[in-house]
Amino acid sequence: MAWTWRFEKADGTEVTPAVRAEEFPTQGDAESWIGEEWKELLEGGADQVSLFEDEAKVYGPMSLHAEQAVPEAEPAGDGEGAEDADGAVGEAEDARLD
Repeated sequence: MAWTWRFEKADGTEVTPAVRAEEFPTQGDAESWIGEEWKELLEGGADQVSLFEDEAKVYGPMSLHAEQAVPEAEPAGDGEGAEDADGAVGEAEDARLD
């Protein structure tokens, strides 16, 4: 079995990666590699990637753009020490820091 990445523009068109693409022996190796190389791939013109095991798509497309790849944080349930919409820590937390 070989694990490979397909590199694409946002519209799904395949592009040549800026970094030499490899075949990986495991899914973990492939995912570690993309974690190390995603910025260079993005700068080289790839917008998204899909992971394949041999000819079968495992998942994707997955965006290489950080603002699209990171889910938004959900507010904490009790509010104590939680951040508000502006990312500021609540007043109770501020008082403990003084």
